[in-house]
Amino acid sequence: MKGNWNRREFIRKTSAATMAALAAGVPMAGLVSGCGKKSVLAESTADTVILLWMAGGMAHTETFDPKLYTPFEKGMEGNRVLSTFNSFPTALDGIRFSDGLQSIGKVMDRGCLIRSYVAADMGHILHSRHQYHWHTCYEPPQTVAAPHIGSWIAKELGPKNPVIPAFIDIGQRFSVGEAEELKAFHTAGFLGNEFGPFMIPDPSQGLESVRPPVGMDAKRFERRNQLYNELINASAVGEFGSDYQKESLKRSMEQSYMLLNSPEAKAFDLSLEPKASYDIYNTGRFGLGCLLAKRLTEQGARFISVTTEYEPFMGFDTHENGHTRMVGMKKMIDGPIAQLVLDLEKSGKLDRTLIILASEFSRDMMVEGRPDKKVLEQVNQPDILSELKFYGMHRHFTDAGSILMFGGGLKKGFVYGKTADERPCKSIENPVRIDQVHQTIYHALGIPEDTQYEIEKRPFYTTPDGKGKPIKELFTKSIAET
Repeated sequence: MKGNWNRREFIRKTSAATMAALAAGVPMAGLVSGCGKKSVLAESTADTVILLWMAGGMAHTETFDPKLYTPFEKGMEGNRVLSTFNSFPTALDGIRFSDGLQSIGKVMDRGCLIRSYVAADMGHILHSRHQYHWHTCYEPPQTVAAPHIGSWIAKELGPKNPVIPAFIDIGQRFSVGEAEELKAFHTAGFLGNEFGPFMIPDPSQGLESVRPPVGMDAKRFERRNQLYNELINASAVGEFGSDYQKESLKRSMEQSYMLLNSPEAKAFDLSLEPKASYDIYNTGRFGLGCLLAKRLTEQGARFISVTTEYEPFMGFDTHENGHTRMVGMKKMIDGPIAQLVLDLEKSGKLDRTLIILASEFSRDMMVEGRPDKKVLEQVNQPDILSELKFYGMHRHFTDAGSILMFGGGLKKGFVYGKTADERPCKSIENPVRIDQVHQTIYHALGIPEDTQYEIEKRPFYTTPDGKGKPIKELFTKSIAET
């Protein structure tokens, strides 16, 4: 009976994603096709990746790819509205951003902008499914637990600083809607738990993430850690995972334990940041997440994700009041993102740090899905706008999207791809798919395109079937020619 209680308790306290990883078996390093040897790291242009995740569907026409501005008038036709904000010239000649992003616009001369991202067609549009696809490069459902891109990077490159977790996720809680679906891609999958994300739901409480719980002394904490290891080794747990997966789970706990007593733990303490700097970043949890990302990058983090957080009908998930909501979202992200770029540039870290700003798909006022493959309408968006709440981009649009990048060996002041100036504002030049995005990131880090592991007797690549190719036009000339 005691063994059964331990098993039930273990399952109850362990997420479904972790259990799926435990059941994944042992990944075997794959071989390069036709070569009989494993891929080796190539020349890299970046050591660290910061993913700034605009969760919920950020409209490209309201941010980094503005179209004709049409102010609100009661009784106006919705089809007339392409952008609900005016635009302004950025630091890059000929490139305009939507009002409210002036700070990011001032650093666009350091940036590399993709304007033609095309999201996958997966039928009825669900945010968690598209987010799973963006973060893993695989469309759900999968027969094995697909690793997050941060986990691939952690596995292939390891930590830059052995004390700092290689993969850190900031800002996403699992106490909000679609929690289990979000957990499904916040995992290292078959690679093993040690390569999964170190979760910090609230950056203002980051220091608490690397301290024993309040009221627990060191002796009690040590005993709890010992009991946890005993539980992992228990025979009941063995039914759910291989020795490899159990050892990986133990190593993840050992890494976290090591961080507790390290000087680097101070990086998680935002109270140590000078007030002038703190105030610039303090626009909310996302802004403070950017500040924490800066501090962790300076301490040797490998992959950091900072999210505006996905919660249904919140943030960028604008099913109504889109224009009003975007005003607030821009205030949240504009200053911190620009300051992150400037701070890393000042510290000399930007050249080797790849910053990526992205979202699962875009939005449009009239089109759900894409023009030639519309899907079930999910938003009550009338053709005639009688109220301000209908003024905004409320429908899910998958045929275009913007991705903004900085540093990491990419060209500065460069724009790739183009969208139509009239509705539907779809990608019309150099469409970019998710496997290209992933391989561009891996290319910057020196991770070969054919990286794979054998799992369940078949090869599992970083991108489906190993067919993804980096967009080498985004890199400086010398790198593009390698």
